[in-house]
Amino acid sequence: MATQTAQHRRELAAEAFDAYLARCPSRRLLDRIGDKWVSLVICALGEQPMRYSQLRDRIAAVSQKMLTQTLRNLERDGLVRRSVTPSVPVRVDYALTDLGLSLLEPIEHLKRWAEQHMPAVDAARARYDDAALS
Repeated sequence: MATQTAQHRRELAAEAFDAYLARCPSRRLLDRIGDKWVSLVICALGEQPMRYSQLRDRIAAVSQKMLTQTLRNLERDGLVRRSVTPSVPVRVDYALTDLGLSLLEPIEHLKRWAEQHMPAVDAARARYDDAALS
């Protein structure tokens, strides 16, 4: 068996999408889905397809700029489908694609975990801050 250099092993790992490597393309996707607005949009669209205004109302505190940017990025990544219905005014609906639906379960699970464990995290933060002040 031929020995491999560390560089060669890194190159092979990058081809296998090893997110621990800095140049791995999967990091861009992890960056995207780690964004709070992305997670909330995916969860909201998991409930039902929605119009822009419905999404804006469902996701408290999201700015128009951030919602628009998030939807465009998700559409570009193939996670969200944008459907335009010609009418007056034009109707635009957003829905998860099959790829987006495959992401829904882990994102919803993470959202539920955060909602369930926030009191414990708050308590840990308070203990840490109290210890830091001592």
